[in-house]
Amino acid sequence: MTEISAASREARKRIKTDQPHTARIWNYWLGGKDNYEVDQAAGDQIRGLHPGIGDYALADRRFLGRAVKYLAGECGTRQFLDIGTGLPTADNTHEVAQRMAPESRVVYVDNDPIVLAHAEALLTSTPEGHTAYLDEDLRDVDAILEQAGRTLDLDQPVALMLLGVVIFIEDDEEAAGIVRRLMDRLPSGSHLVLSHTVTHPGMPDVDAAVAFWNEHGTPKLTQRTPEGVARFFDGLELLEPGVVSCNRWRPDESVAGLPEDVAMFGGVGRKV
Repeated sequence: MTEISAASREARKRIKTDQPHTARIWNYWLGGKDNYEVDQAAGDQIRGLHPGIGDYALADRRFLGRAVKYLAGECGTRQFLDIGTGLPTADNTHEVAQRMAPESRVVYVDNDPIVLAHAEALLTSTPEGHTAYLDEDLRDVDAILEQAGRTLDLDQPVALMLLGVVIFIEDDEEAAGIVRRLMDRLPSGSHLVLSHTVTHPGMPDVDAAVAFWNEHGTPKLTQRTPEGVARFFDGLELLEPGVVSCNRWRPDESVAGLPEDVAMFGGVGRKV
């Protein structure tokens, strides 16, 4: 904990509080307190362009919960590699997994100083399990897997969690290549859980909200079509119901009060 504390203090010095930031706006929409007035103002402006945008944050978070619950329960998965962690909030990956199986091991990865500054909130665990945090970029596949291997047994199945993170990789081939390299290094029986903001003819105001964000905020976002998101699962066994609006992926009581269709699509695929 000492090393993370020192890193957290150093990270706080790099945080820019005069420019809105994705992680903090997401936190604001989820009802968190780790945000500033500049984030709240931008979040409200985006919500003005697209009133339902806050539902996407909830939809993505609850999709994560249902996917982890399914993997830890029905699939018996005990290892999770969560890249693009974002700011800690309710029902983080390790909390959901360890409720199902206390011995679960979780490695979180992010390269955002905002997230690093709050990483200690993620480093809790049941006595039987373990959690770790890596300050690494999604593009640094080798470094991520080398360090994750100190906590996870990469010869045994791992759930790779990529929720709302490949949207920051603009080039389609680079983004697909990163996902493919990660999955290639994991054994059969591993799963990919991925969500992504989409552009869709039925949701034109989403495009306007993303355009506003890319003009005023950081980091920039890339939208893809639902078909483009589905390509990340090429070579995997895509589980039912496929790549769909997050609220339509095996819905339960967690989707109550949320619209069925949000412009955040997700899916789960298994490596055979």
